[in-house]
Amino acid sequence: MAKAKGAGTVSRRNFLATTGSLMASAPGMAGGGTAKGEPSAPPARRAPEALRKIPIGVFDSALASLSLDEMLDKLSELGLEAVEIGAKGSKHCPTAELLADPAKARAWKKKFDDRNIRVGAFSIHGNPIHPDPAIAARDDQFFRNGVLLAELLEVPVVVGFSGCPGGSPEDKTPNWITYRWPAQIEEMYKYQWTEKVIPYWKQAAAFARQHGVQKIALEMHPNFVAYNPQTLIRLREAAGEEIGANCDLSHLFWQGCDPIETVRFLGKQGALYHAHMKDTVIVPEIAAETGVLNFSENPAKSTEGSVYFRAVGYGHGAQVWKEIVKTYMEQDYQGIFSIENEDPMLPGAAGVERSAYVLKNVRAELLA
Repeated sequence: MAKAKGAGTVSRRNFLATTGSLMASAPGMAGGGTAKGEPSAPPARRAPEALRKIPIGVFDSALASLSLDEMLDKLSELGLEAVEIGAKGSKHCPTAELLADPAKARAWKKKFDDRNIRVGAFSIHGNPIHPDPAIAARDDQFFRNGVLLAELLEVPVVVGFSGCPGGSPEDKTPNWITYRWPAQIEEMYKYQWTEKVIPYWKQAAAFARQHGVQKIALEMHPNFVAYNPQTLIRLREAAGEEIGANCDLSHLFWQGCDPIETVRFLGKQGALYHAHMKDTVIVPEIAAETGVLNFSENPAKSTEGSVYFRAVGYGHGAQVWKEIVKTYMEQDYQGIFSIENEDPMLPGAAGVERSAYVLKNVRAELLA
């Protein structure tokens, strides 16, 4: 990627010395610095006072083994300022109980407020347009409950997937279509968008609007109809401005998207609603032979295949992530940086801590 090749020196020498030794062992790693004695990177193009401090937080799925209070203690220990909470019902967020008792919901939220931790988003990842009616109904209810809880607790963003229907009314399983030839595939693609995708998300956006939720952040992810910026914006234009992006660059690196241009593009569209902070390694010797679609069974748990996920800074160097963070700032992004740790080598809190270390250091440099 063009931006990754331009990685340069980060001005904090201790930061580079530390992250450089850690990153050296990661396969497919882009460098984070230059040789000793080279000039430091040029100053940011915008004056420092023009850049806003974006809160750094975590998607709570990385800390799922902890109780709510234990998780809050861990967030405070790591110096994190925000959190994205899974709201499909868990020990961190018993959604049904909170919706049934507003006083309990407010007490739940106060735990975060008392620690100065911002609840930046509720997540309800699922497939509400699944061709199995039971699965679709279940995931639609997750979405609606997430919206209602966001309304009750004044949380600005609901995060999810666009979903994927079948290729015809008779299909029983989803059919992810990217290449629209031969003609039969094009007809399937048209059926999906005109009969399933757009109608559902029009009414979903209307429901959110009725309940004061203005930001539905859909993660651009393989196996769902909105999997890249183009398909996301197509859905936004068809369904309403409530639809925007959860910009998880880990799914866009391997598609060949330039991270800086992607963030700028979505920012210019007014569609940057949420940001998962997660890195990706593309293993060059495997990708050269088999291409980037050679995935392991689960890129979040295995280092096999051409692509797998890593903590921030362990797939692309610190200078690349500094440029990414700066671009979010320049686009006046109003959300949080939500660390989603799916690093098979640094699971759980370890990957969260390493990601937070990189993000906090590059943010501090930009704001210095």
